[in-house]
Amino acid sequence: MAKVSIKPVAGTQNRVVVEAAAAEEKTAGGIIIPDTAKEKPQRGKVIAVSDIDDKGNKPAVKVGDTVLYGKYAGTEVQVTGKDYLIMRESDIFAIV
Repeated sequence: MAKVSIKPVAGTQNRVVVEAAAAEEKTAGGIIIPDTAKEKPQRGKVIAVSDIDDKGNKPAVKVGDTVLYGKYAGTEVQVTGKDYLIMRESDIFAIV
């Protein structure tokens, strides 16, 4: 994997850059999901994390973690042709 030249900056909360997992192509029963019915993925891999927030809190997630996040969490950005999400650490529900 190529190194990403994106680094989140912490403000009042830690920020995380996530590469979303691919959308599901089939259901558990084997039914193929058409493009118009695919849901936005809610799982992804952490690519970058801010160092520390203004209160001195270090982030709980680290680069390489697979995380679950809210359906509408984060802001979508495109860097060198790849799509990423930049979100607050508080938008992450769990580390898988």
